[in-house]
Formats: sequence, structure tokens, C-alpha cells
Amino acid sequence: MALLCEFSRTCCDGGERNAGEFFHHGPSARDQLLEAGNDQTHRLPLDKPVLFYDGTFDSIFINTNGFVATAEPTGESTYLGKMPPKFGTIAALLGDLDTSDGVGKVYFRQDSSPDVLTRAAQYINGAFPEDDEVRPTNAVVVTWVNVATHEPPSRGDGIEKRRNTFQLVIASLETASYAIILYARDGMPILSTPVHGSSVVMHAGFNKGLVRGFVFSSQGPYYRTTTDDETSIRALAEETNSGLRGVWVYEIGTSPYFTNVAPGEVTDLPVEAAPQGPSEADHARRTVYTNGQQEQDPPYEREGAQIEVHPVQYQPLQPGNPEVLVVDDTDINVDVFSYDLGTCANNRNKCSQFSDCKDYSGGYCCNCRPGFYGNGIECVAEGKPQRMNGKVLGKVHVGNSPSPVEFTSNDLHSYVVVNDGRSYVAISDIPSTIGPSLQPLSALGGVIGWAFALEQPGFRNGFSIIGGEFTRQAEVTFLPGNEKLTIRQEFKGIDEHDHLAVSTTLEGRVPEVPRGATVQIDPYSEIYQYSNNLITSSSTRDYVVSLPDGSTETRSYQWRQTITFQSCQYGDSLRDMKPTQMLSVDQVFVLYDANNELIRFAMSNKIGDINGGEPEENPCFTGRHGCDTNAVCRPGQETQFTCQCATGFNGDGRTCYDIDECRDNPQICGSHAICNNQPGTFRCECEDGYQFANDGQTCIGVDRPRDACDEGTHTCDIPERAQCSYTGGSSYICSCLPGFIGEGKVCQDIDECQSGTCHQDAVCYNTEGSFTCQCRPGYYGDGFYCSQEKTKTQCETHRDSLWVPLSLVHGAPDLPLDSTSLPATRTVPMNPCSATAARDTAGVERKGQEVLGTRSGPGSRPMCIDHGGVPPPVGPTPRPDVHPLPPGTHLLYAQSGRIEHVPLEGYEMKKDAGKALLHLPEKVIIGVAYDCVEKMVYWTEITSPSISKASIQAGEPTAVITSDLDSPEGIAIDHLSRTMFWTDSVKDHIEVASLDGSQRRVIIDTDLVNPRAIVTDPPNGNLYWADWNREAPKIETSHMDGSNRRVLVKDDLSLPNGLTYDSQSSALLGRCSNSYNLSPAGTHKLECTHPSHGDRRKVIEGLQYPFGVTDAVVAVDRHAGKESDMTKLLCCEQRGLHSPLLSNPYRPLLQMSHQRSGRGLCGERRRVLRGGGCCSES
Repeated sequence: MALLCEFSRTCCDGGERNAGEFFHHGPSARDQLLEAGNDQTHRLPLDKPVLFYDGTFDSIFINTNGFVATAEPTGESTYLGKMPPKFGTIAALLGDLDTSDGVGKVYFRQDSSPDVLTRAAQYINGAFPEDDEVRPTNAVVVTWVNVATHEPPSRGDGIEKRRNTFQLVIASLETASYAIILYARDGMPILSTPVHGSSVVMHAGFNKGLVRGFVFSSQGPYYRTTTDDETSIRALAEETNSGLRGVWVYEIGTSPYFTNVAPGEVTDLPVEAAPQGPSEADHARRTVYTNGQQEQDPPYEREGAQIEVHPVQYQPLQPGNPEVLVVDDTDINVDVFSYDLGTCANNRNKCSQFSDCKDYSGGYCCNCRPGFYGNGIECVAEGKPQRMNGKVLGKVHVGNSPSPVEFTSNDLHSYVVVNDGRSYVAISDIPSTIGPSLQPLSALGGVIGWAFALEQPGFRNGFSIIGGEFTRQAEVTFLPGNEKLTIRQEFKGIDEHDHLAVSTTLEGRVPEVPRGATVQIDPYSEIYQYSNNLITSSSTRDYVVSLPDGSTETRSYQWRQTITFQSCQYGDSLRDMKPTQMLSVDQVFVLYDANNELIRFAMSNKIGDINGGEPEENPCFTGRHGCDTNAVCRPGQETQFTCQCATGFNGDGRTCYDIDECRDNPQICGSHAICNNQPGTFRCECEDGYQFANDGQTCIGVDRPRDACDEGTHTCDIPERAQCSYTGGSSYICSCLPGFIGEGKVCQDIDECQSGTCHQDAVCYNTEGSFTCQCRPGYYGDGFYCSQEKTKTQCETHRDSLWVPLSLVHGAPDLPLDSTSLPATRTVPMNPCSATAARDTAGVERKGQEVLGTRSGPGSRPMCIDHGGVPPPVGPTPRPDVHPLPPGTHLLYAQSGRIEHVPLEGYEMKKDAGKALLHLPEKVIIGVAYDCVEKMVYWTEITSPSISKASIQAGEPTAVITSDLDSPEGIAIDHLSRTMFWTDSVKDHIEVASLDGSQRRVIIDTDLVNPRAIVTDPPNGNLYWADWNREAPKIETSHMDGSNRRVLVKDDLSLPNGLTYDSQSSALLGRCSNSYNLSPAGTHKLECTHPSHGDRRKVIEGLQYPFGVTDAVVAVDRHAGKESDMTKLLCCEQRGLHSPLLSNPYRPLLQMSHQRSGRGLCGERRRVLRGGGCCSES
């Protein structure tokens, strides 16, 4: 046989593992990160289910404490020391663990890439060599990195923490699931964790949880792979059941039958040198484990004191894909195994578009091209200014205050002039109760200064080493009061706007700085120590507080921070990284602006030698060069230098202009792609229906669900006999129309005449899908009832019941009547609007014949106004072709954090039947829109500004756009082009994007003050919006690309809140063609106008505070707290024709399913769902 052995530094080492040989994990693997802390849990919905024991699970719960659960776990106090828990558990290594120090992390993701599935299959098949080969179709990868035990807060006296690193991979196929657990080669330093004052050995194994019986529940099977002896924990990294040291494989679920958890069958290891475990002395010196390397945290040192430097030598990791050596030897019988961790060929899209990918024996690395810098995953142009945007969250106590000041998504913005190292940071909405006390914390934005610091010769700033994805945690201890503050910042990389995205959390207490006091921070230096995946620094900083009375105080605080990141595991990209560098910060400026509630920091940053070295005189290194902010300073001899515009800019270096690559080369992005120019660069986005291929550049078609009903490719019977109903995906349902019978694909006419529906003295005529009844000659009636005497029709009988003798009416004149058309007794009509008239009524002409189209439904009052006996004013009447709303129509509205809908039946709103569609606590929803094609509800909310969506059929909320929004308000869906439009009343612009959030762009960004309501006219390609500018309110229109912009209404306008557009009226009776309606809150009235003719009409006035409008009938009055009566709407008159205002006067006056929402009761926004479908277009 042929023996395949892994060949690296030691031939045939038997698969000895280190952390670098885990499945790829971390930010570069696009992992999610579990929230830092103790006993944190995250629910992960699964694309494909996991089989566990005899159950099937569509979601799992990932926990800090070293396990994955099949149900939401109870608090750790219910199972720590009380194993097994009552919920299903896959315990990789369960104990009381903690990641709140910013060093430990828990990463997780779903992965169906060929690399991961192939590797998982190799592990499984190697562990079960006698079984049939398996090929997983999906995997979940969970990695606990450098997790420590959870301990009470210490004094910070330097006691080191031990840390464990291990990984769980759940690999599944249709009929089985497997657990692959990998433990770091250097062992598990943590064997026990403290629980209730005692030490409890950690657990590994599989627990089904409670099993419900007919009467009682009992504990299900618990397959424990370790014991209560710490030796069993040590053995996890030293032994195996897969033939590979520290790799354990188990079959944990099968379908349709399951017996028990099955462990791997290969427990022998090839002969090798005994592993050298770390000694106790080694453990005493460790604080952080990063891929098998270890570092020490330096102690606090005061500024200027002798700093002991602990150099960390760069050691390339053992290749995860060693060279394969083929040995022909039929006498050797070992299992076959090889790694395949990916190459540039199938991972090129993970590198920056400005980097090159290089393959190594164990994997690949990305390296920025000349003119750019970064870690290869993210590269930015040299000399180009950088921006950082993010939010600040958390709770901070000031002084001795028992109540904290809460930060709820406060904006943080930063700007760095890279070619001279100047950085500026501003945080908004800082109340005066805490603003002055934050002034000493210039380091809140100091990390951006370090990331893009001016580099001295031979030294590199933070971004050039680690890129833009990292976590920074700083511990601040103020002296002498010992107040402590934790600053945690998650840097999420460069976003689509070329801004570095960051989330900042503050927790703790700061000493009070009185209001009106200022803070001065002297220049300082800070030593940064670098290792493979960890950067640390510590110092003591002084600051001077100038009090309002003119006195000053010198205070200080101790500062310690850790920066963790994922570096490339291969190649020599970090070989020349200096183990220590010094950040020098001067020209520090801090200011709290109480009037605007802003805190600002500014500083100049340089990165260089810790020993200072000879002072550089070249302007490129001092920052005093005068180059454009978009230019690179190139040093020459002595003090000579040149200025060169950054990549993506043109000019002489003193002045640089952006190059519009999209204009200069329209084909730069290739076919089916859109080019978006940005300062210094451009971005390619695939058109709707396309996505990037693996190369990250070519746009390829996306296999989207096809609506066979819309395309006409269904197999239903012809439209005259059957209806095709699209149900999502590629599915549809065929159903026969009324009057036909069948399964929908073949429908046959029902012969109603066979059932004796007509009167016995009538003749029945069957027709396709219907029938008619006609009385025989000599008989009178409608065919359903026939008699030889001519009887009054139902309408004639009803008419006569509404007439009373004139003699009974006070003051009625004695008038001659035409006896051929009226009864002998003179009568006058009763008021049909009275309560007694609430029956089936219709309009009749003088001879008593019913006017077609005027009949009202049973139980409904006629469409008229009770004028209390006063003759009604002359005016238009409702159109005769108005019909009640179809079944399934709803009014959709939002109020604070709830989206609800109310059924509309006939002509009535069933308020009592309203119910919540979605509940989003602590959110403030502003705009609501409905996509009638995919039956999705879209909404805007301003607490954490975002645009989200959910299925109208109770789907889970999904965020669509979460970045670069300040105050999104009005939102509108164009169901034809599959786009959405929204207004932002803080940014003062209007944006458009595809419904999935891609292809986003600003279309209107000038001459707007407070844009609010927005609606679309998809068939004609027009957009309408209202600008709630108190000084000059207006309503405008443009094409959907922002062109052909013009003002429609600007005079006699106060606060235009709601808009709606009647897209169907142009085809109906020539009424108010293509009109839109406005609900101005300040003028207390409702109006309509024609976009082309400008024939503005008042519809109704006297509303106290109208706030929303849709295609008809219901106007919401915020002040009165109610909707207006449907019958009180007047009509728009055009060219002498009396016509109703809207195409369907029974649709609520807020918005149709394909239009925009207005604002309603108590800030509500409402719209209409017409049976869940789209409006027809003429």
C-alpha cells in the first residue's frame, strides 16, 4: 500500500496539533464574535439542521462556558457543579469561563465551503475507517480562543491567568451529524474552574437534556467523555479517537433511527517523541496564549521611568498543509490523512482589491500592492486621509453618583491627516452631567491616531500591521480615588464608504470634573509591544484640571490596553515587525462644548523608536511639509522632499484632485456591474440579480426564485377557468375560479342548472363559469322568483317605504304631482342618512328604477352626509364603479416599537380585530412600507438608525441597512424596479438602494432642510416628497434617478407631513388625473393637486393635526387621537367633471401596499395591504 505521511519539520509526526492547525477562524474567516463577558449566549439559526440524538434542530445556542446547546440554556448557576444540565448540550470543555478581559474570544460561523467540508470529511472518515465514507454538506465552526476562568474582580496586582483554546466543528449531512473537537497541542492549562467556593473539574461530553414522558420529565442520556479526575482533561490534548493527537470525533445524531453517541474508533497514535508539556514555572509567567505563543503583560510604569521590554521573536507557525510524502510499503498499516486549508485560487475574494494573494505550503496570505498599506485583507492608499465612524454605548458613573449616565448609540466621528499624523475625534450628544469629566480621556480616540500615526523611518503604524479588524480593550484606573473605567472597541474594518467602522462601549466610573472646568494634557509617549496576535501597552498619564475659580489640580490615571487581532499564519509578513515601538503624542487638545453637547479631541501622532534616536529633520517625518492632505511626502537627502498625490488623485502634490475612474473608464467594472466613484478610489457593485464570483470581480447571475405565475410558465388551466397563486420560491398553487370545478390544472364548468337554482317558472341557461335565469313568457320576475302578476322590484318596494304623506310633514307645500310616476298619496322622502335608513339602499331615478353602481351593501349606511334638514350643498357624488375592499385587506401601521395591522372589511375598519405583526421593544419606528411582490414589510427606525424588513407572515426581522444613517424617516418601495427610497432628516438627503441594501446611492442632497414623507409613481418613474422646512415648506418631484427635479407646491403650506399618489385615477372617468394628496399638519386640512396641471383643491379642513394620508378615506388626526369619518371626505373637481378624489374611496387614507406611509395616532405611521398583493397598473 501507499502510506501518506505529513511531512513538515518532523517526518511522520503523527498529526501532533497546535492552535494554528485548527479550522480557520477569526475575523479573516468572516466569523461572528460572541459578546464578551461571562455566561453569554447567542442563538444561531441554521441553514441546514443538526441531528442530535433522535432530534432535529434548526438553531443552536453558543455559550461562553465552552458548550453549544440545542435549547436556550438556563443561567450557569443551574448547571455548574450540577451536571448534567436540563437542556441538550454538546460540551467541548464546559466550565465557568470568561472573555470580558478582551483577550479571550469565542468565534462562530456556518460554513459550507469545499475546504471546510473536505477537511471535516477527512477527520470523520479517518475516525471511522470501517464505515461507509461520508461527505458533509454543512458545518458549524465554534472556536474558544484564550478563554480564562471567571473570577471575582482583583486588585490588578499582576496575577496571571491561565487560558484554554479549543474548537468544536459540527459537520452534518442529511442523515447524520458529527462532532469534531480539537484541543491545542500545548494542552489545557485550565483543568478546573471555581464554583461556589470550590473547584470543579471541567466537563466534556454530550447530554440530551430532559425527556418528557406522559406524566413526568426525566433526565435523558448523558455521554460523558471525561471524568471527575483532572487527568482526563489533560488527556484531551494528548490522546485521540481519530488517530490524530488532540482530535476527537463522535457521531452524535442519526436519522431516522438513533441508538447512542458513537466515538471514533482509532485510538492509537504512531510512535513519536513524548509531548513536552509546559512546566508550572511556564504557567506562572503566562498571561495570553495566541496560536501557541505566549506573552507577558508589562507592569504599569510611570512616564519617563525605565521600561523593561520583553521582545517576542517572530516564529512562523507549523504549516497546516504539510508536504505529502508517498512511501511504498505494504507492511505498514496506518490511517491516511492530509490537510487542505485553501489556496488563492478559491479565496482571492478575501483579499483587498488592492492586494496580491500568495500561496504557501500551509495556506495563503494577502499583501498590499505598492502605493497601498495594510494587512492585505484591507489596504488603503498611502497619503490618503482616513475617516472613522461608529457608535458609543454603555453606562458610566460620575464621581459618587449612584445613577450612571447612559450612552445609547452616540455618534463618534474621526478624521486623520495621515501625511502629518494629525487626528481629530468628536462624540455627540454628551450631556453636561458627564461631558467635562470625559475630557481627560483623549485616548478614547487615541487608537485611531496609533492606527494611522506618522511613521518614522523603519517603523510601521497600526493599520499597516494589522489592518482595520481588531479589538481594543483599555482599563483605566484613576488616582487617587481608584475609579475604574473599561473602554472596549470593536473595529470592524473598512465599510462601503471607505470609513473605518468601530463600536465603542464604556463601563465603569470616572472622577468628576466640575462644569466649566477645562483639562490640559501634556505630550506623552506610550510603548507598544507586538506579538503574533496581540499588542499591549501600559503607562501612567498626568493631566491638569483648571477649575472655574482659577485654581488648578494635577491628576493622573493608569492606563493599560490590549489589542487583539488575527494575522496571516503563513509567510514572512510579520518577520520584520519590530517587537516594540513608541507612540509619541503631542499637541493634545481637548474641549467639551456644552452648548452643542460635543466633546472634541485633537492630537498629533508619530510612531518610532522607543529610545527616541536622533531627531528627524526631514519634513516628511516632522509633518511640516505643506503637501496636500491627499498626498504622500517622499523624503530625499537631508531636508529635501517631494509631494506626490496619493493613488486615485491627480495634481502636483501641493494640490491634488480626485480621479473619477468611473467616468474615465466606464467599463472598469465589467459587465453586469455598476461603478461608484469615491475619493481616491472606486467600488464595483453587481447589478440586481448578480453577485460576485469567487474572484471578487466578475459578476455572475444569481439563481433567484422564479414566479411561474408572473412569467406564464405555470401548468394551471387558462386564466378564464383557473387562477395561479405564487407561494414563494419556485412554488405556486392552481385553483379553479368560481363556477368551475377541478384541481386547478384542469377545470370544468359547473352546470348550475342541474341543481334547480332558478324558479320553477323560469328557464335556466348555463354559461361558461356562470348561468342566467329568465322567467317564462307570461311571468314576471328576476328568474329566481317568477309570478303572473307584475310585482314591485326590491328597490321599488324599498323606495315606497321611505316616503311619507306630505300632510304629515310640517310646512310641506301642497304641490301637484305626476300620477304616472308617484303614488296617489303625496309624499316626501325621509332623510336617508338617519339611523332608520341603515339598510340595503341604492340610488333611484324618478320612475323608481335603480341607478347602476349606487347600491350600498347590507348593514352599511349610504355614502351621504346628514345636514340636519338643511338642503345638502351641490357637489360631486361617488363614482358608480366603487366596490368594497376585497377580503384579506389590512391597514398596516407602526406605533413606537410595534407594527400592527387592522382588518378592513367591506367599508369598515375592524379595529377590535387588530393585532401586532411585530414587536420591537426599545425601538422607535418611523416609516413603514410594504412590498407586495415578496409580501415583506419594510420600516425605518431611529434609536439605532436602520432600515429592516420582515415577512408579513410573521417572519423574523432582518436588518437591510445599518450603516451611515442618522434619522431615516419616510420610506417607499418601488415594486416594479425592486428598489426602496428613503429620506434622512438629519443628513438632509434622499437615498435609493436595492431591496437587499446593495447598490445604494444618494439621489437628492441639496436644498433640503427636513425631508419627511416620500411616495413613488412606479409606472411613470416619478418620485414625490415633502420637505418640512418651517421657513419654506414645499413638496417636490423628480424622476427616480433624481433628475428633472422641480417644486410642485410651496405657497400656503405649513407642515406637509403625509403624501399619497393616486396612480389609477387617470384611467377612470377623467377625474383629478394622477393626483397626489397632502396632509399638512400646520394648516389643518387635506388637499389634492395634479402634478402636471397644478390645479390644487381643498378636500377637507378643520382637522386638528392631520399626520398621515393614503389612497383614500381614513385621515389620521394626531391631536384628536382618531381617524376622520370616511363619509366626510369631499371631492376634487376638474374641468367641470364631478369626480371622487381617489381611485378607490374605501382604501384607508394613509398608503397603499406599493406606496408610502404617513404618520398617525400618537406618532403612528400607517399603510394598507390589499389582500397582500400588488395594485394593478394601467
